[in-house]
Amino acid sequence: MCKLMNNLSCPRCHSHNLYRFGKDKAGKQKYQCRNCKRQFTLEDCSGKKKSLLRGYPRCPVCGYGMYLHHDYEYYSHYTCNSKKCAHSVYVAKPNNIQSASCELIKGKMDFKRMRFPLFLILSALNLYYLNGSSTRRISQFFKVTYNIKVSHVTIASWCKKFAPIFLSIANRLTKNLDLGTSDEWHADETVVFINGEKHYLWLIIDSETRMVLGFNLTASRDASQAFALFKSASKFGCPSAIVTDRLDSYNLAAKTIFNNSKHIKVQSFKDDISNNLIEAFNDTFKDWYKLKRGFKSFESANTLIAMFIFHYNFLRPHYSLNNLTPAQVAGILVDEKAMNNWLLSA
Repeated sequence: MCKLMNNLSCPRCHSHNLYRFGKDKAGKQKYQCRNCKRQFTLEDCSGKKKSLLRGYPRCPVCGYGMYLHHDYEYYSHYTCNSKKCAHSVYVAKPNNIQSASCELIKGKMDFKRMRFPLFLILSALNLYYLNGSSTRRISQFFKVTYNIKVSHVTIASWCKKFAPIFLSIANRLTKNLDLGTSDEWHADETVVFINGEKHYLWLIIDSETRMVLGFNLTASRDASQAFALFKSASKFGCPSAIVTDRLDSYNLAAKTIFNNSKHIKVQSFKDDISNNLIEAFNDTFKDWYKLKRGFKSFESANTLIAMFIFHYNFLRPHYSLNNLTPAQVAGILVDEKAMNNWLLSA
């Protein structure tokens, strides 16, 4: 039975003959006047505007207003007011999404005050990340070739401490890079071990340039980690399609961050579109990773992976790209002389 509200009055006819009439789109209690049939809320009586409804998006299908269906930590779900349309829109909350691990690199920002010359340091890095040599073998190589004694511990520190330099170079070169015209971006995760514990390396790669757009090293595979990965890659644009496996963590992240992209979930190897491209990168990474016999800490693993991906994107020629690097295919026209200038300027 409807309860009579004697302590309120209708804003139109000022009648006290009222009863409850459900709730509005913002969840506020509505009332209806029995005399003039006016529907209103307490905010209408006080003269205040419905501030909660401000800034809501318009329906991209029919142009109607939308209401907040659900509000979650990383995104908001809006639904069209038109019952005939009922289209849904997912809007991300960038400030609430955590940063991917690829954005949390710390270390030395220049090559100054180093005991050994720059060419020796760069040679050690190339041997470590491109050729897969161990630090002990690199130390032996320097002793035999240049008659320079460098401890393998020193070389191991070089491989980690200069990561911010290469990260700043990558950010500067890809500042205006737009890969939104690409047909597909592929995302996947692979297992790595840190101090004997299982962790997951999330990766996203462009199908046309073979460039790794971002990574996220985590201890779990929940949806928040997929949000962080896609947020870090969204600075390069929005592709036509996102290709992933059937992991549920990708669903809401792809629908929210890349709401204009088609989400393709690979079902089997017989599908027309497969995830073999990023699986091939995983094999390349695992060939390098196995020589390390696991990582000792999360910070060192995150740093070493970032350095490996930099060498993969900017310095390693690819047979499938006519012996060009992904950076060159993406339109960052660089040659060997320019690569040397990157590091000398650092």
